[in-house]
Formats: sequence, C-alpha cells, structure tokens
Amino acid sequence: MHTSKVTELGLLLAFSLVLSYIETLLPVFVAVPGMKIGLANVVTLLLLYREKKTVVFFFMILRVSITGFLFSGISGIIYGIAGGVFSIFLMCVLKKCKCFSVIGVSIAGGIFHNVGQILVAALIMENVRIFYYFIVLLLSGAVSGLLVGYLSYLIFQQMNKILPS
Repeated sequence: MHTSKVTELGLLLAFSLVLSYIETLLPVFVAVPGMKIGLANVVTLLLLYREKKTVVFFFMILRVSITGFLFSGISGIIYGIAGGVFSIFLMCVLKKCKCFSVIGVSIAGGIFHNVGQILVAALIMENVRIFYYFIVLLLSGAVSGLLVGYLSYLIFQQMNKILPS
C-alpha cells in the first residue's frame, strides 16, 4: 500500500474517531442502552464506495477497536465488531448488486449492525429474552441507517464535484 493511501486512511480514521467522540456528547433518550446514531459510519460508507472490501473491513475493525478502548470498553468492542461484520458483509453484497442507493445500503447496514449485536448479546448473556428488543433495534437501525445514508449521500454529491472517481 502506498504512503499516500496509508495517510488518507489515517486521516479518515482520525475523522471517524472525532465523529465518535462528538456522538458521545449527544444526549440520547432511548430505552435500549448503548444505542447511538453511528455518525462514524459515514466514513465507512465513503470507503465502501471507494476502496476494496478488505480495506473497509480492516478499517471497521480498527475504528471499532480504538473507539471501544476510548469510549466504551471491551464490551463495546465485542458488540461493535459483531455488528460491523454483519453490516459490512451485507452492505458489500447490496452495493455489488447495484439494486440500492447509498441510502438503501446504509439502512440495511444499520439494521444488520443491530442484528449482529443482538445475536452476540444473546450468546454472551445466554438469554433469549434479549430478543424482546429486536423490533426496537430494527427500527433504530433503520432510522440511524437513513440518517447516516442521507448524510453520506450529501457528502458524496459534493465529493464527486471535487474528486471524481
């Protein structure tokens, strides 16, 4: 990997960490602990449409790990990586089939992020009652995916004017 690419990814990682920090400052009034919008996923979507899948996956693992160490601890890392793996996989498939817009891919990613997290929570807690939150998590994943997708769409429009490719 060229030095310029490593530099670009490092800057994007730093930007996504800043977005994660800003998100910790926002009050969230929901019944499910740990629920958030996922602003840093704007950077992940950018990479999904501009880089190879392996780069996106590695970036997500690195971002979630650093964010977890800074803001949420080991449980945040475990749940974040589980959700990230599910969402990245699905978003790569949907992007490849070209049936969905950036917003649609983001909504699916938000939903599957929560699916991955609830499956890991059920395994860790050894309690299927956690699935009572499933509907709330599906809705919150769709709403956050919509917000992140729309923000990404707006950014992509501006980026394509400046940096076509």
